[in-house]
Amino acid sequence: MKQLCVAEHHRRFERDHLICDPWHYLPVLEKKPGALRHGAPFQTWDLPVAIKVVRDRILKQDQGDRAFVDLLLMAKDLGDNGLDALEVACDLTLQTGVISAAIVLNEMRRLTEAAKPKALDDTPASTPALTLEPVADCSRYDSLRSVCHVH
Repeated sequence: MKQLCVAEHHRRFERDHLICDPWHYLPVLEKKPGALRHGAPFQTWDLPVAIKVVRDRILKQDQGDRAFVDLLLMAKDLGDNGLDALEVACDLTLQTGVISAAIVLNEMRRLTEAAKPKALDDTPASTPALTLEPVADCSRYDSLRSVCHVH
């Protein structure tokens, strides 16, 4: 039977050392988003001001715990720059005056999406040119109009 891995972390061999890295406990939040309000790692988490303000506002909304956990999960998926992207997205959302997790997620996606390919210029050098002009051949159409196919 496969065991469920709730969290992973580097081993520490010191005595009396409490490991409270919030990123370590993020998988727990997926299952129990309410732990965000009462869990020791999350109560002492030193987040940037913009993220704290957005967190406090989102937690007051319906299903706010789950919504903020989704923001944290997206930040984690982005890797080392995830928290920075979340902070910028929160700051941009605060500037709009309308605070919701959907807006923050949208800002994070816009900040982190891959660059779109550059459009081709309409210059003759970039536009392909025909080297052989197509010739209209109506003989096939005329063969279909023959008397053997008329009803």
